[in-house]
Amino acid sequence: MAKGLKNTLKSVGKAPGSLIYIGEITTPVTDVSISITEYDQHTIKSYQAKTVEECVTCKFSNFNSWINVDGVHNVEIIKTLGEQFGLHQLTLEDILNTEIRPKMEVFESYVLIIVKMLRYNTTTKEVEAEQVSLVLGDNYVLSFQENRDGDVFDGIRLRIANPHGRHRKSGPDYLLYSLLDAVVDHYFVVLERIGEKLEDLEEEITGSPSQDVLKSLYALKQELIFMRRSVWPLREIISSLDREESILIKKEIRKYIRDIYDHTIQVIDTTESFRDSTGSLLDLYLSSVSNRTNDVMKVLTMISTIFMPLTFIAGVYGMNFDNMPELKWRYGYFIILGLMAISIIIMLLWFRRKKWL
Repeated sequence: MAKGLKNTLKSVGKAPGSLIYIGEITTPVTDVSISITEYDQHTIKSYQAKTVEECVTCKFSNFNSWINVDGVHNVEIIKTLGEQFGLHQLTLEDILNTEIRPKMEVFESYVLIIVKMLRYNTTTKEVEAEQVSLVLGDNYVLSFQENRDGDVFDGIRLRIANPHGRHRKSGPDYLLYSLLDAVVDHYFVVLERIGEKLEDLEEEITGSPSQDVLKSLYALKQELIFMRRSVWPLREIISSLDREESILIKKEIRKYIRDIYDHTIQVIDTTESFRDSTGSLLDLYLSSVSNRTNDVMKVLTMISTIFMPLTFIAGVYGMNFDNMPELKWRYGYFIILGLMAISIIIMLLWFRRKKWL
């Protein structure tokens, strides 16, 4: 959160619509990939664009076009592409700001939707987020992704390649729905992984809680907070998309959008449930640590109690008085040891009767 705020400070004081990339740069500025998929009911073409100008022909094509840009850290490419497709300066500013809150804006010739694509890294066991900006036009969809490896759209690419699939018979509004649906559906994959982590943490807490468990709990809590921040705005976006009277979205597509809305509500409910579970596990951890401390104190108290009469007897016969007849007894030492043993047995029986053992 602090890192995101630090990145956002780059735009403070700048004029509205200033094109500044806000985010982490993990690859060279020149490392930007643009893939184009053009299709209709009978034809499909997929290729990598070498220049931005190749994308412009898609705007005037009779095909439906999906132009996917991997890497938004190159400001010049985003600026040129925005100019060619008539995107507003504020739209380009939002695309370049990877720390922005998910949102939707409707313009005269296009619709802008910005969402967070979440994936679970099985290596680091952490939730990774990537901003995805979607622009719906008359016959095209522009998608802008941060320069990361892979996405959640492989299934859509396969469905587009199927000549008998619905994608080939539908327009770009159905493609937009499919992209949003893929993002939301992948939230369930992330939630499933988080649920497994919760179960593992619960087993560790009920078994032998440690500081590592506490750190994992706080890390998981932060992930759920971030996920909540990513999903809650999506509910408003999908609802607005369903209500929005735009010629770019056909009436028959709205029933699919309502299905995404139902999935979004389910994701929100599950996220809130996991947040409550995390709080409960934290209480369980604190209770377990407290119980362990009480058990240790209980053992130490019983040991101290057992040694109290032994210390008393040893103290009495350790006094340096001349007139102590027991010191002259031939078997006095063994009698005192027997007395100590009997006192220990009596106290252990008493502890057991009180069910302290």
